[in-house]
Amino acid sequence: MPEPTAHHIVVRYLGLQDYRATWEAMRAYTDRRGAHSGSELWLLEHPPVYTQGQAGKPEHLRDPGAIPVVQSDRGGQVTYHGPGQLVVYLLVSLREIDMGIRQLVSTLEGSVIDLLQAYGISAAARRDAPGVYVDGRKIASLGLRVRRGCTYHGLALNVAMDLAPFAHIDPCGHVGMEVTQLRDLGVTLSVQDAGVALLPHLCHRLGLSCRPGAGQLPHPDPA
Repeated sequence: MPEPTAHHIVVRYLGLQDYRATWEAMRAYTDRRGAHSGSELWLLEHPPVYTQGQAGKPEHLRDPGAIPVVQSDRGGQVTYHGPGQLVVYLLVSLREIDMGIRQLVSTLEGSVIDLLQAYGISAAARRDAPGVYVDGRKIASLGLRVRRGCTYHGLALNVAMDLAPFAHIDPCGHVGMEVTQLRDLGVTLSVQDAGVALLPHLCHRLGLSCRPGAGQLPHPDPA
């Protein structure tokens, strides 16, 4: 893995946050970034919600029931977010980290694989279906959007959640795909502790040094 550079990334632990409000904050941050605006990582959870990616097909959302559905602007198909899942939103300049989008996806996948390896769990990525898998079961999903050379959205890692809502969709558009989580693999962590454990792997692979930020969504004007 590359050695970290002198660049910093601000890390915010945000707790439980409404999906739509967070999405709007990500877009506002990205649209108003100036030449010297810093990159950020937002670590949080969402209340129960299904999100459809830009290419999302309605047939993959089979039985949402009372869980709200949000049409998002990220890549990918349908997925589920809920309490007990670590969501990491990546607001970075591709120029700053000197990566293309495919390399960045591999970097995100690699950071989760590194985390799992630290707990003795063998995991892998799939070229045909971005994300991280343990014995064929999906444990982490990815979806990004690039605007003005900067990314938002990111990854979701199943930590200790109710997995039942995944049974009402075709996760990421794959019929019959099974999901798993850290708790079911014998790793007992809170969502925040999982974020703390993932962070060094992610920042190292990004080549950025972590700097703590405020535990709230940023001011609309980050410049």
